[in-house]
Amino acid sequence: MSPDAASQWLWPRVLAHRCGGALAPENTLAGLEVAAACGCGGVEFDVMLTADQQPVLIHDETLTRTTDRDGRVAALTLDAVRRADAGCRHAAAFAGERVPTFAEAAARCRELGLAANVEIKPASGHDVATGARVAADAARLWAGSVLPPLLSSFSVAALAAATQAAPTLPRALLCERLDEDWQARCEELGVIAVHADAALLERDQAAAVRAAGYRLAVYTVNDAQRAATLFDWGVDCVITDRPERVRPPRGRS
Repeated sequence: MSPDAASQWLWPRVLAHRCGGALAPENTLAGLEVAAACGCGGVEFDVMLTADQQPVLIHDETLTRTTDRDGRVAALTLDAVRRADAGCRHAAAFAGERVPTFAEAAARCRELGLAANVEIKPASGHDVATGARVAADAARLWAGSVLPPLLSSFSVAALAAATQAAPTLPRALLCERLDEDWQARCEELGVIAVHADAALLERDQAAAVRAAGYRLAVYTVNDAQRAATLFDWGVDCVITDRPERVRPPRGRS
């Protein structure tokens, strides 16, 4: 897919980070509900494979930080991961919230009218399998949808596998700092967008990405004024933990 395919940014200008940002347990169905309730038109979330190759929403390679259990996600079955409480560490009101499957999250996004940026988050050594499975499932789960999910990843191998599995789905390269070979990697991978760390992005870099024909999203922007500055630089989308504060430019969705 050439950057010409990115001539129009199709997704909302503001996406809630990890489903609901700071307003709900990360990467949960509760987060999707919260994002929709506060008027956010889209979400970003992470997908990883369990030991039995089932895609679930989680950021870390272990359950420790976000649930009441321990263990490596890639070493646990889906049933074991689903026994973890993914809500209690955030707040008592969310106790009992489970780690959702990718299929559950996709269905809820479509029910709520939420656009999705799906970050392919492979556990160490599982890049190709994760990229291929997530992309194939995304193509099936959003079949017939007017707005496809945008797949992104830090893993070049995962993005390459995603391209093979679902070549028509749009993709983005995730990075922290834009290095000298960012454009070469984008061309090789056939992505339409770059997703960069907002704290490390400079104005001339934003201009260079757009001048090369690519779209630009940034993470994680929690200050409304900083978001406004980034939009002035030509950034297409900001990903935020505070979807109730950070809003798109006036007159833009």
